[in-house]
Amino acid sequence: MRTHSIWHDTFTVPERAPLGEDLTTDVCVIGAGIAGLSVAYALARAGKRVVVLEKEQIGSGESGRTTAHLANALDDRYVTLEKARGPESAKIAAEAHSGAIDFIEEAVTTEKIDCDFARLDGFLFLGGDDGPELLDDELEAARRAGLNVSRVDRVPDRELNAGPALRFPRQGRFHILKYLAGLAAAIEARGGRIFGGTRVEKIEGGFPAMATATTGRTVAADDVVVCTNSPISDMVVTHTKMAPYRTFVVAFAVPKGTVVDALYWDTPDPYHYLRLQPLDDTRDALIVGGEDHKTAHEDDAGERFRCLEEWTRARFTLAGERIAQWSGQVLETNDYLAYIGKNPDGAEHVWIATGDSGMGMTHGTIAGLLLPTLLEGRAHPWAKEFDPKRVTLHGRELGTMAKENADVALQFGDYVTPGQVDDVASIPAGQGRVIRRGAHKIAVYKDEAGRLHERSAACTHVKCIVDWNTAEKSWDCPCHGSRFDPYGKVLNGPAIDDLHPAP
Repeated sequence: MRTHSIWHDTFTVPERAPLGEDLTTDVCVIGAGIAGLSVAYALARAGKRVVVLEKEQIGSGESGRTTAHLANALDDRYVTLEKARGPESAKIAAEAHSGAIDFIEEAVTTEKIDCDFARLDGFLFLGGDDGPELLDDELEAARRAGLNVSRVDRVPDRELNAGPALRFPRQGRFHILKYLAGLAAAIEARGGRIFGGTRVEKIEGGFPAMATATTGRTVAADDVVVCTNSPISDMVVTHTKMAPYRTFVVAFAVPKGTVVDALYWDTPDPYHYLRLQPLDDTRDALIVGGEDHKTAHEDDAGERFRCLEEWTRARFTLAGERIAQWSGQVLETNDYLAYIGKNPDGAEHVWIATGDSGMGMTHGTIAGLLLPTLLEGRAHPWAKEFDPKRVTLHGRELGTMAKENADVALQFGDYVTPGQVDDVASIPAGQGRVIRRGAHKIAVYKDEAGRLHERSAACTHVKCIVDWNTAEKSWDCPCHGSRFDPYGKVLNGPAIDDLHPAP
C-alpha cells in the first residue's frame, strides 16, 4: 500500500501558480501549511498586505501528514512541563493551545469553511505498565494550569475498553486540507496572494527584508515569516535545541456509529493516538498513529505499520480494511513548546515558527495568534515562553539537548563506515542505497527501469550522511531531519539546496 495520507485521498486543494514577478508587500510568509496560513490569515484580517510563497502546493508538507488532533492536552504532559519550566509556563501552554482551537473554530464559522470541524472530548488512558498514579499527577497538573479536566472510570468507547482515563473537554478535529483551502480562500479574498511551486533559496534580514526564489524572483517586505516546519533561515541555533522524529499512521474503515467520536491517547512513550474522520454516509475512518523513531535511525516502516495494525485490531474488532498508511515528521524541542518569534541569528525583521513537538495543528495556529502582535512591536504575554532564543536551564532538558547533539556528532562517523551495499547491482529496482566510492559516500537510486541516479550522500545542511527511507522513497538526514526525493531534490528543510552531484 502506498504511503499517502487520507487527507490527500479525500480532497484536492486547488493549485496556485508560481511567483512570476518581483513583489513588494507588508509581510512575506514562507510556507503554506498550518503555521504559514494561520499567520497570513490573521495578518490579512488585520489589513496587512500578505504574500505567501510555498515550495510545492498548499498542505503538501508536514501539515498534510498530520492526524489533525486539536488538543490542549500536551503530548509531553503538564506535569512534565510544570517541573521543567514552572507553573506559569504550564498555564500559558494551556491558554495558548486552548486559544488555538478557539481560533480555528472562529475561522471555520466566520469564513464558512466546510472542513468537518467538531468539538469533542479527549481521553488520556493508561497503556503498557503505567499505573494510575500517572493519571493522578497529570490531573492535578492540568488543573493547576487552568484546564477543566476530570477523571473517569473508563473511556466511553466500549470496544476500546481502556479503563480509567482523564477527560479533556472541548478538544477538536477537522479535515486539515479542507481547512487550509478555506484559509487560503479567505486570505485571497482580503487581497493576499499565494504562490505555489516557488522554492525560496535565500532570506535576508533588514529593511526591507528579502525572500529570493530559485528563479531569481524576489519579494521585498517589512517582515518575512518563515513557516517551513524546519526553519530555512536559522541554520544552526534552533536546530541544536530540537530533534526530528518520524511518526507512523494507519487508517481503517469502520461502520459509522460503531466507535465513539472522540480523541484518544495512551500514556507510553512513544504513545498511541487515535480519532475518527467522517468518510461517507456509512463509514468513518479510524486513524491510529504512533510507533515513533528518530528520523533516519531505522528503516522499518513496514514493521511499524504492522504493529499499529496489530494494536488496533486487538482493541477494535469492527476495524475493516486498512485504507491508508503514511508517516510524518515531528520536531521535538528540548523543553516541550514550539519556537515562535524572532529569528535567533539576529536577522532583522525575520521571524520563525517551528518545533511542533507533536502538536503541529495547535502550535502552528498559535503562531497566527502570537506573531501578528510581535510584528507590530507590541508585547504579548506568551512571547517569552515561545521565544526561539530561550535556553531552558533545567537539568533534564539540558540533558536531553546534550544527548540529541551527541547523537548528531555520532552521525559523522558514517563518513568512515562501509556503504550499505558493495555495488549498485545489489540495489533493488525502485529503491536507494548509500554506497562508498573511494573517500566518498554516494546516494544511489535505481528507478523502476533500472536506471541509476547518483548524488552525494552528504546533506546540504551540515553534511551528515543521508539514509534511504523505503516507505516514503526519500533520502532522510539523521541529524536535523532534512529530506530529499529519490533524485536528490530537497523536500524538507533545514537544507535549502538539493543533494550535490556525485563526486
